[in-house]
Amino acid sequence: MKAIICKSFDQPLEFGKLSRPEIAADEVLIEVHYVGVNFPDTLIVKGKYQFTPELPFSPGQEVSGEVVEIGDLVTHVKVGDRVLASMTWGGMAELAKANAQNVYLLPDNITMRDAACILETYATAFHALKDRGNLKSGERLLVLGASGGTGTAAVQLGKLFGSEVIAVASAKEKRDYASSNGADTVLGYENLKENLKNIGGVDVIFDPVGGEVSQQVFRAINTGGRHLIVGFASGKMPVIPMNLPLLKSASVVGVFWGSFWRNEPFENRKNVALLLNWFAAGKLKVGINQMYSLEEGAKAIEDLANRKAVGKIVLKTKNAD
Repeated sequence: MKAIICKSFDQPLEFGKLSRPEIAADEVLIEVHYVGVNFPDTLIVKGKYQFTPELPFSPGQEVSGEVVEIGDLVTHVKVGDRVLASMTWGGMAELAKANAQNVYLLPDNITMRDAACILETYATAFHALKDRGNLKSGERLLVLGASGGTGTAAVQLGKLFGSEVIAVASAKEKRDYASSNGADTVLGYENLKENLKNIGGVDVIFDPVGGEVSQQVFRAINTGGRHLIVGFASGKMPVIPMNLPLLKSASVVGVFWGSFWRNEPFENRKNVALLLNWFAAGKLKVGINQMYSLEEGAKAIEDLANRKAVGKIVLKTKNAD
């Protein structure tokens, strides 16, 4: 099968052929139509992710497509079903396998194109705000990296939760996008701590950025606030002096959706079911920045790593409708 291939962590990705995946009893094989491109893809091809695959492998953490084979223990989907699914790697290929507990039937009124953008971004943001942040209506939510995939999702979900959303993005184009996505206030990173204090601080921080900005915004968190650590797109780990959580009675909370869906699959499926209902009802809308072909997967990952994306990047295979 054709795929984007990582043969070495210090060499460019290639477009070539890999063997057809073999599935276990609790897995599903999917003919891929679309692949969502996510920030962890930029790390995993460099060997810098939490998990290290055996070489060679294909990156890609979420797909939409059609079921072509199911394991003996799989009962909730069948061959021919339209599905969306998430996996740690293997998605940027004509065929991809996924654990059955993270494969979902796709409602008729959600396109496969949009479905490839739901799990890694919206499910992550929903888990962060609902399960880890306990975001309440009327609270003020700060979203860093608001023009990225998870940032886009967090802005939309924050509004659905009834919160006031403050979006932060670097360039004017990205701030304009965050505003069009529903943010109540949009800020740049300059003088961020002072600007946040001037508007009364924030209650919950959605932080996929890390680095120096994490400490800045934590200094503007309100009493009882929750700082959600989602990722480190800046490439730097944040350093937050531990006297700050003490003085503010605030919490620093880790968010790892991959651990959640693996360890609490039933709770995760409830979350995803609600998200799919919201998408089907038009309450959430995927913001796709650019569509690439499968052959252009290496360029898509490079563009995301270089922060050229606004919204989401998606790959389209030859099988796509």
